[in-house]
Amino acid sequence: MSFDTHEVFNQPGPLGPINLFTCDASLREVVERFGAAWARPALTAYGALAGGELTEHGRLANRFPPELATHDAYGRRIDEVVFHPSYHALMSTAIAHGVHSLAWEGQPAGHTARAALELLHNQADSGTDCPLTMTYASIPSLRANRAVADEWIPRILSRRYDPANRPAAEKAGVTIGMAMTEKQGGTDVRANTTRATPQNEAVGGAECFELTGHKWFCSAPMSDAFLTLAQTAEGLSCFLLPRWRPDGSRNGFRLQRLKDKLGNRSNASSEVEFHNAFAWLLGEPGRGVPTIIEMVALTRFNCMVGSTAIMRQAMIQVIHHIRHREVSGKKLADQPLMRNVAADLLLETEAALWLVFRVAAALDAGGRDQEDAHLVRLATALGKYWICKRAPGHVNEAQECLGGLGYVEENVLPRLYREAPVNSIWEGSGNVQCLDMMRAVDRSPDVLQTFLAVLAEVRGRHREFDAALDALEAELAEPADPFTARIRAERMAVMLQARLLLEHVPEAVADAFLRTRLAPATLAYGGLRDPSVADWLLGRIEVP
Repeated sequence: MSFDTHEVFNQPGPLGPINLFTCDASLREVVERFGAAWARPALTAYGALAGGELTEHGRLANRFPPELATHDAYGRRIDEVVFHPSYHALMSTAIAHGVHSLAWEGQPAGHTARAALELLHNQADSGTDCPLTMTYASIPSLRANRAVADEWIPRILSRRYDPANRPAAEKAGVTIGMAMTEKQGGTDVRANTTRATPQNEAVGGAECFELTGHKWFCSAPMSDAFLTLAQTAEGLSCFLLPRWRPDGSRNGFRLQRLKDKLGNRSNASSEVEFHNAFAWLLGEPGRGVPTIIEMVALTRFNCMVGSTAIMRQAMIQVIHHIRHREVSGKKLADQPLMRNVAADLLLETEAALWLVFRVAAALDAGGRDQEDAHLVRLATALGKYWICKRAPGHVNEAQECLGGLGYVEENVLPRLYREAPVNSIWEGSGNVQCLDMMRAVDRSPDVLQTFLAVLAEVRGRHREFDAALDALEAELAEPADPFTARIRAERMAVMLQARLLLEHVPEAVADAFLRTRLAPATLAYGGLRDPSVADWLLGRIEVP
């Protein structure tokens, strides 16, 4: 007797191993356009890993999140976080391929090439991108102390991953974490109460302190050292606090608990206390925020990359599904309304991608070109605000494209949905970015003039863009009002995206972006008017 009741049909098969770089025409184009074509072999190799074996490691690292061990079996304090082997596989592979270091290795367009690597890695797992990001972003702040930089930067740039909990002097490669905020202050880091006591000595040629206090968030607490803030006699100052003291003894670094987070579960975030913890001063005493903000600026840029990667991976899942699922005898990919929604979602990622890589190119040129330095200053705040704000709703719409399948945990979309909010919250919420935008313009009018000049480079190509630019220029000529800062930030971000699309994509696609983002007929996705635009966008991702 047979108990079979049905056969499975009209369902897509598993999205087997794919190359996340070669399948993404838009990513290949931005890499080429912004000078990193030399990195194509490395990106092709990592695209295969990120769309292949690292995908399963990402699933497992999130399925089995890290656990805290404060003491060993004999009652000795150890303050360690235990990770699933897949976490270490993700970290080891990423570091071996330079996801943390490529920007600093001397090649042209290094930030651009590294951003592409990071975008690929994030599609396999976003949690491990946290320690990779902070390790990458720590370099400018560490350079504020030559002795510390000489000792630590070579190990940071190493492509060897060593997760062992032992002194950094015994390791070829290290990772860096960060601990800034405290319970009573949050974003207002100047309210921090952690105290730094000078030790009246120099170890390794750098001035030494001992820190006592607590931190509400410490990212990647198994890192080898942490950038942190504490109060000195001169005011809030920046420090590098190693896990182990220079004499090889354990530092006064105590893990209190791990955060039980909505997403980003493969990565550990913790509360910590410093008990007379040894640290080196970075930069001038009392200048802690300007010193650490160089690291923060790069981590904010990486939030833009991470959100773009999440949206891009969501669309890979959508395209695969709608090309195999039928409704009323037609593939979903051939249904007009589904084509409109999917293409509009792709248009969002296209605009995000060009903005991310324009900022990456500006980072590459920022040390030589003042205008690019100005663009980095403003566009990072705008991109961090807008791209990261768009990601959660974007992923939710992608889930709708899959229906119930997009809501169950066997699919990656629920994980992407939980992951999407972290980039808008971490390293300064949306309000912080809007106020930072205002601060950048107030402190340096040249920053705003550079921004407007960049927009004006495409004046005359599109009537609606020109009219919107006229209106924006008039608006920006008026004093900024914090109460309406989000309106201004959104308008500026969308105009910058539109300007980039007018230069880099077919005119009809840029026109569709302008018509659906500047004065939309609908606030939901699916507001495109031209079916040919959908044809172009749906052809940008090549999955089976």
